[in-house]
Amino acid sequence: MRILITNDDGINSDGIIRLARVAKEFGEVWVVAPESQRSAASHSITLHDTIDIYPCEDFPINGVKAYYCSGTPGDCVRVGSLNVMPAKPDIVLSGINYGYNVASDIQYSATCGAAFEAAFQGYHAIALSEGACDIHEVTDKYLRQVLQKLIDTPLEPGWVHNVNFPGCTLADCKGILYDRKISRGMFYRDTYDQVEKLEDGGVRYMVNGHYNEENEPETDFRAITDNYVSVGIVNNIGY
Repeated sequence: MRILITNDDGINSDGIIRLARVAKEFGEVWVVAPESQRSAASHSITLHDTIDIYPCEDFPINGVKAYYCSGTPGDCVRVGSLNVMPAKPDIVLSGINYGYNVASDIQYSATCGAAFEAAFQGYHAIALSEGACDIHEVTDKYLRQVLQKLIDTPLEPGWVHNVNFPGCTLADCKGILYDRKISRGMFYRDTYDQVEKLEDGGVRYMVNGHYNEENEPETDFRAITDNYVSVGIVNNIGY
């Protein structure tokens, strides 16, 4: 099996290294990831600038062919699968993202955006995210099990698997919930604070996210707040 891995946290992120280590057990792994942070880039691609690809000679997982890219995660999937790899991937894994991608956050997520691009190109795709903390016990315990199940689970065209691991201790995790629906809620209810008045009447603002845990039963958001691994499917625009 040929596996392409990308992310939106950059080639040096801990999550992509941990994912590549486990993915090696399932096949030949290629990594094409942004050179630096690209969070909230959604499904954007580069059209009016060039895209530079460099080999990542110091990627810490032996046997993985790794490259970093000047573009977006969506670019990484496109150029990686169409030009860098000698043949198209059988599956694309996007992650492991630092921070959940559930509910309305999915539409902004470049982790999910890369998975959607993979689906658009006709590849089986899985997006993987975890809590924005330094507790990886649950992810490291269940990642292999979840991949083993989803890699062989077919999807309709345009659909991707979306997986979120709770940022709790293994002792507090209650297990895995599959077939989670997408919540209509949001982790952060944003406002914008004025930080500076500019010349010529301009005003500079900065987003201010207000944490929220209101959510609906049987959804991805509820699973995470209840300390379950959440597994669901999400459809791409136009499908």
